[in-house]
Amino acid sequence: MTPHTVVVLGASDNPERYSHQAMVLLRHHGHRVIPVHPALAQIDGIPGAPSLEGLTGVDTLTLYIGAARLPAMAEEIVMLHPGRVIFNPGTESPVLQAALDAAGIPWLEACTLVLLRTGQF
Repeated sequence: MTPHTVVVLGASDNPERYSHQAMVLLRHHGHRVIPVHPALAQIDGIPGAPSLEGLTGVDTLTLYIGAARLPAMAEEIVMLHPGRVIFNPGTESPVLQAALDAAGIPWLEACTLVLLRTGQF
């Protein structure tokens, strides 16, 4: 498997959070992880970003923020132009999904942890 650059939107430094578990598992599988959180400059020694602005070369954007916040971020996410977007459970957003469709950006409703553990990532 080729390593991907994966942005974790809604990254957390709390090991009990799924976003944190995804970061750990992504790194275990050899992927480059970029955590995005407005208040955390790094998580577990991984340099992060306060927003999506300025990020490039993103293979996968995996979402871990509330669905209600995503429509306001649709333009920013489309401008990021990731290779694909993963809507983890609870992040489903018809508005963002329609914007991604219009921009030709593939997306799927899935769990990053399950995809990694089953070799489907």
